[in-house]
Amino acid sequence: MSATPTLQLSLGPVLFYWTREHYADFYREAADWPVEIVHLGESVCSRRRDMKLDDWLGIGRELTQSGKQVVLSSQTLIESEADLRDLRKLCDNGEFLVEANDQSALQRLSAAGQPFVAGAALNLYNPATLAVLSRAGMQRWQAPVEMSRDDLARLLEDCREQGIEAPCEVFAYGHLPLAWSSRCFTARRYQKPKDRCQFVCQKHPEGLALRSQESQQVFTLNGIQTLSGACQDLRHEVPDMAGMGVGVTRLSPRPEGMAEVVTAFDAARRGELPTPDPLSLVDAEICDGYWHGRPGMDHSRAASLG
Repeated sequence: MSATPTLQLSLGPVLFYWTREHYADFYREAADWPVEIVHLGESVCSRRRDMKLDDWLGIGRELTQSGKQVVLSSQTLIESEADLRDLRKLCDNGEFLVEANDQSALQRLSAAGQPFVAGAALNLYNPATLAVLSRAGMQRWQAPVEMSRDDLARLLEDCREQGIEAPCEVFAYGHLPLAWSSRCFTARRYQKPKDRCQFVCQKHPEGLALRSQESQQVFTLNGIQTLSGACQDLRHEVPDMAGMGVGVTRLSPRPEGMAEVVTAFDAARRGELPTPDPLSLVDAEICDGYWHGRPGMDHSRAASLG
């Protein structure tokens, strides 16, 4: 008999630039997946305007009817007054919890007394900061993607000692968000200026690979965002996460095969991990180095099995 899940699964916001049809199809399928939380919204680039706030709200209402908790993710890099106007509308949506991914969103939400989720880009590393945010209305926080398992375990223990109850969320699957810039690297690849990019990033629904001279994919370029080249996969760490007090594991959407990813993590949280095969070859696309306190692009054999 499967164990009762102790971790919740969440879908992060789509980090890449998809078509309206792709978003609609993806979330129509996601409504039936065994995830408890779904993050919606454009968190990377304000020029990606195919989906308006009303469109995200509409999808959110449909997902709510399917029993999902919906969270609207704010933009991580605010660059203009127009970005601030959009942020105010998002924070004041009146229906859904908001994930604050920068200090302006955090200030807006805390000043209004609204509950919020603290995103990984806020760089929350110590219990003193978490205590301040908890008093300000933080309902959940995402650990920095580069935080190791041992460092997070100590931080969670400190939080318990100080009575901080907001659950922690770990980025468990997907290309790791590493950095944001005012410069658009995808537009530069096509020799186009950022403000006349012609939305070339939509040609790359899972980003643009940046390879070393040895042909290793080192990074993934996604407009103004830089992600890891390899895809983090911590499904084999799920039982340990539950034991150390992690509340939520985040799965970052990919354009293909996401239903299988969700199914695998749902099985993992129920204790149904595949039997490791010592003859399996390491899949160079997978990484888990940060979790084990090593360079992020490293990977253990366990991460490539199953």
